[in-house]
Amino acid sequence: MTDREITEFANLPLSELTAMALKAKLQNRGTTFSLCTISNARSGRCSEDCAFCAQSSRYSTGAPEYGLKSTDELVKEAISAKDSGAIRFSIVTSGRSVTPKDVERICRRIAAIRAKAGIKVCASLGIMTFNALKELRDAGLSRYHHNLEACREFFPRICTTHSYEQRVSTIEAAKEAGLEVCAGGLLGLGEAAEHRLSLAREITALEVNSVPLNVLVPIKGTPLYGAPGLSVSEVIRTIAIFRLLMPTTPLRLAGGRDTILRDFQGLAFMAGADAMLTGGYLTVRGRPVQEDIRMVNEIKQLWEQELERQK
Repeated sequence: MTDREITEFANLPLSELTAMALKAKLQNRGTTFSLCTISNARSGRCSEDCAFCAQSSRYSTGAPEYGLKSTDELVKEAISAKDSGAIRFSIVTSGRSVTPKDVERICRRIAAIRAKAGIKVCASLGIMTFNALKELRDAGLSRYHHNLEACREFFPRICTTHSYEQRVSTIEAAKEAGLEVCAGGLLGLGEAAEHRLSLAREITALEVNSVPLNVLVPIKGTPLYGAPGLSVSEVIRTIAIFRLLMPTTPLRLAGGRDTILRDFQGLAFMAGADAMLTGGYLTVRGRPVQEDIRMVNEIKQLWEQELERQK
């Protein structure tokens, strides 16, 4: 799809755009829907200055601070996630990266989760090397998560302690190591609509396996606290554009869906989203998992009705 075609799509009336996106979703991915959950496995004291992040040591946010959770804690959480309907469990650590010793410890936790919980394990551990990512894959990791957060031209406005290129390099290293990759972004950072289009193009070019879309929840104490945020219609429009650019890729609603989209979450799934992070978002509590399960079942019924209508 050319840049001109993308721009034309972006300027369509919202109802027309979302109808096209839903058709693309159903034609390419049917009524598939997947749930995943994450564990804030090491919290706080991060050296980086990402303007949105509650866990940066540069800001006073009151976010919890603790070291790497034990194997038993993570196994228990993974079992609970699987019992709740999640098919993936992700180990997430704060910080720019992890040390070689941390990699060894995390590998042991991954192996234990695979053996005792029987759920696919993902991880989000910051900027990583090929060798470390290969160790994680050999221990049983199936997917590495590393968001771009923002497009190339806007990224320096939200982070100065590492570069956009370092994020891309980590994604490429994970792919080279034989891992699937989950990479998306964060909407509502103060970016313009054209920046969101650029982010969609950049993620499309990376050919990742899953795309999570987060919407900023401004945290008191961070530089973006008090940011005006996006309207629901802007979020829905962005989701639809991502779906049209990536018709075969899972498009996952993540942070901000409860607090920003609120009762309008269903619109996101009728605009092409077809996966969801459930059970909480690191430092922000999510709604009860059973409410999410009920919503998923309702959405799938609507999808099935729409497929029948299209025949």
